[in-house]
Amino acid sequence: MKYFSTRNKDLNFNFKEIFLRGLAPDGGLFIPQKLKIYNNAELKELSNLKYSDLATEIVSHFCSPDLEKSKLKEIVEKAYKNFEVKDVVTIKTVGNINLLELYHGPTLAFKDIAMQVIGNIYNEFISKDKKTVNIIVATSGDTGSAAISALSGKENINVFVLHPHNKISNIQRKIMTTIGSSNVHNIAIKGSFDDCQKIVKDMFNENEFREKINMSGVNSINWARIICQIVYYFYAAFKFNNKKICFAVPTGNFGDIYAGYIAKKMGLGIDKLIVATNENDILQKVINTGEYKPSLVKPSLSPSMDIQVSSNFERLLFDIVNKDHKRVSLLMNDLSSKGFFKLNNKEVDNIKKDFCAETINNKETLSIIQETDKKSNFTIDPHTATAVGAAKKMDNISNTVVLGTAHPYKFLETVKMATGKEVKPPIQVAKIKNKKEKYDILEKDITKIKKYILEKVL
Repeated sequence: MKYFSTRNKDLNFNFKEIFLRGLAPDGGLFIPQKLKIYNNAELKELSNLKYSDLATEIVSHFCSPDLEKSKLKEIVEKAYKNFEVKDVVTIKTVGNINLLELYHGPTLAFKDIAMQVIGNIYNEFISKDKKTVNIIVATSGDTGSAAISALSGKENINVFVLHPHNKISNIQRKIMTTIGSSNVHNIAIKGSFDDCQKIVKDMFNENEFREKINMSGVNSINWARIICQIVYYFYAAFKFNNKKICFAVPTGNFGDIYAGYIAKKMGLGIDKLIVATNENDILQKVINTGEYKPSLVKPSLSPSMDIQVSSNFERLLFDIVNKDHKRVSLLMNDLSSKGFFKLNNKEVDNIKKDFCAETINNKETLSIIQETDKKSNFTIDPHTATAVGAAKKMDNISNTVVLGTAHPYKFLETVKMATGKEVKPPIQVAKIKNKKEKYDILEKDITKIKKYILEKVL
């Protein structure tokens, strides 16, 4: 499989190169030159596979020949052996909701499903190169802990995690900052997630710095994150006997729902992908009006979605402008120089063929958590609540799978506010409250952050 950039179709990279680079050299995002499209007979064969085998089959199309299928199978099975459910994810009926639980990994969020695989892929590639890799990652709460869990203690890897100071839940922070491995460095940035993400992207775009520290990244700008997340869309759809269904997805950086879009392009029977946002509703606005104009981030009860610059939207942008990389570059330049870009009517119509969007505010989020608990005696986290609310607004809840993206314990304060109940800590984090935290607080200054990183690795 070969890859190019959303901003330059003339580039030609293999999977190992794009995996280790993360971001394309022109600032764009890597996408494959072609996709595997499954016919009905192939889909039927896939539907009979257990989760790890399904993951091996789907992911193998994207990483050949850099990873042989037999090696990938070992990597995937090792990644999922410690999940709390046998087949990695589960689907439950909660009232009239079809809930896809994605939070049974070590850090209680859907990010584990991709990150545990990615950690093992790093092991495979680095063990051959014998060269230390420094992974820089921005997190709105869950990506960082998943990355630390997957990469903690691994040889020839350092991990630097940037999170927005005082803007994630206490449990989200503690899961990250209580892992004491010497190769893990937590940095609380005085700013928003968008500030953290911009700093990481800017460092990727500084060629001298990136090469000096052999920098890599595991944010969803890394295509490997997307391909691992494609799998659970297939797995869930197969449980509905190939009936065309919708998926409602709590959406911040657009990577998770974009994986669903790729699954649909690969032949999976998906009707609509429902973008559920909180009051940081830039995605709803661009889908409904065509204007992509970030504003100030509003702190919410669903902090992992407190994002105004959704990086993976650029990958969708490439398709909706008819794969015109020059048009993508122009729009992204407008975003950088003018602070916004505007899609034309045809481009908006192209988005609406596959996507629709709804915004759920804080009051609605609390109400949904409370109602789900009262009617079904089942607790959901605030991010999952936004997807439940969005699905209900679309009036097709029975034909929709809602992605449960995080365990409610990660947001126990919000859940208690809504229900009055305490959330029992899952076995993965039962002892976390008594562990000592370790993190440094820095200004949102790229020069100071680069200096901090260099002092740790050189």
